[in-house]
Amino acid sequence: MPAAPGAPAAGGRPVRIGNFSGFYGDRLAAAREMAEGGPVDVITGDYLAELTMAILWKARQKDPATEYARTFLTQLEQVLGICLDRGIRIVVNAGGLNPAGLAAAAGQLAARLGLAPAIAYLEGDDLLGRLGELLAGGVTLANADTGQPLAGSGAEPVTANAYLGGWGIAAALAAGADLVICPRVTDASLVAGPAAWWHGWRRDDWDRLAGAVAAGHVIECGPQACGGNYPFLDEITDRRYPGFPIAEVAADGSAVITKHAGTGGLVSAGTVTAQLLYEIAGPRYLGPDVVADFGSVTLAGDGPDRVRISGARGAPPPPGLKVALNYLGGYRNTMTLVLTGLDIEEKAAWARQELFGLLGGEDRFGAVDAALLRFDRPDAPANEQATAQLRITVYDADPGLAGREFSDAVMALAMGGYAGFHTTTPPTAASAYAVYWPALVPRAAVEQVAVLPDGSRQVIPHSPAAPAGAPAAAGEPAPAAGPAASGPAGPGGWGRTVRAPLGTVAGARSGDKGGNANVGLWARHPAAYPWLRAELTTGRFRELLPEAAGLDVQRYELPNLHALNFVVAGLLGRGVAATARPDPQAKGLGEFLRSRFLDIPASLLPGEPG
Repeated sequence: MPAAPGAPAAGGRPVRIGNFSGFYGDRLAAAREMAEGGPVDVITGDYLAELTMAILWKARQKDPATEYARTFLTQLEQVLGICLDRGIRIVVNAGGLNPAGLAAAAGQLAARLGLAPAIAYLEGDDLLGRLGELLAGGVTLANADTGQPLAGSGAEPVTANAYLGGWGIAAALAAGADLVICPRVTDASLVAGPAAWWHGWRRDDWDRLAGAVAAGHVIECGPQACGGNYPFLDEITDRRYPGFPIAEVAADGSAVITKHAGTGGLVSAGTVTAQLLYEIAGPRYLGPDVVADFGSVTLAGDGPDRVRISGARGAPPPPGLKVALNYLGGYRNTMTLVLTGLDIEEKAAWARQELFGLLGGEDRFGAVDAALLRFDRPDAPANEQATAQLRITVYDADPGLAGREFSDAVMALAMGGYAGFHTTTPPTAASAYAVYWPALVPRAAVEQVAVLPDGSRQVIPHSPAAPAGAPAAAGEPAPAAGPAASGPAGPGGWGRTVRAPLGTVAGARSGDKGGNANVGLWARHPAAYPWLRAELTTGRFRELLPEAAGLDVQRYELPNLHALNFVVAGLLGRGVAATARPDPQAKGLGEFLRSRFLDIPASLLPGEPG
């Protein structure tokens, strides 16, 4: 790949890539702050999650102009002139379901501003119109979590998008694009593509690409790399809203994670570790351009708010490309009933019996989820401390049944139900929900195209893949089961222990992938890692998280990061939009685990004699 016009040749200075968006709805002012706050060469915005594609599809039913991230146009208006003046390239995946439409809208915006940026966009990820062809050709599009083939499942996808890599971005930048609009590329490709362009990397520079993917994974969620959602509050002395992250990616693939001077938050080995563990499975992070081994990564301080990531090892990508499909699961509605004082369980049982008696029985609905959430305590000193909640969610193909028929029936209990009845919301209509279906397609089934600023179309070839026997994009080697507990005092012993929260010695970051939840835990200090590794077997993990009983739990070790990662299959049911779990994205799962008490060696606890 040729070097960029005006960019240093391979082996020159690192490319400075800043992220200004971690999701569709992130802080609008971040783009301008990133462009103006200090030296950067490329600014990127990540807008797409699996669920976002379904959200854009739903929005498109009302207004076709909403099938991309419209907020990006607001940000672009604020920064386009600045970026053109300073030679800053802009790379975003805000194209969603219509990158060509966003490119056209961006061109119209630029013309209104009297500017003339070179705009490129990518396409080829959208497979929705080809699903019949793929199925007829023997591609099963089996659910990567359950193994169920798409054909015969009853699912009728409304979106189907393959995850593209970074080489289309590199080609667009090499053609002189000031703005590159992407559809469903992997989040890390927003960094790997510009790094490959800047340094003139080859497609088989596996270790360099792996390093860029690691850096891209760290900065993809914006301020999370700079202290956002970080568990150790005492380390964050600057409590202003965190700055957004920058990856300074060197020619060898190593990178320094930092932020603009004068911005809030913190960049430390801890904040970077937390983000490296976020929403992964095993150490082998599989993508369309490279398999990056996060287990080989090492972290080192490089000055205040600067952490160097190095040592990443890479391998050829798997033969399959991941595809995110979404289908409409039906309609859902939730009403939450508040119960106060005495007889909480009896009141809840009566409310459920009364409610579904009025509705003709629970079996009228496709599914019902009822959970009694206990926050109450005896002899509470305040009214709110004496309350519990009965959270009832119904699912059905009929929006009327799941909508006002259900919620109005709940309100009918107001004068004929248990003492103290009230709800947290008024009666509501049902909402449609989507279900995420991850699958694989052969690489040859996807043709990525870069539409360059001059209007020409360049087909982007796939990188050489690993042999067919290598793990597919949804697979991993068998996870480590974890050793028997052993420590300084010999097998099974660590000397004196103290009953204390796990979070005293370990940090955590958790999240979702479809119906699965993951939680990464790392030792706050390296001395605690041998104990953490020995103590947190899958069996002990299930004891700490009773919800995981009966579910498949996979455990992975990342010793260079002093970390473990757990994946709980099915904890979130059919995914974020369909689950009735109060924390549908498992964002609080890590903090819950940190709150659980264990017998922790006194020598690992601050202020405790060994």
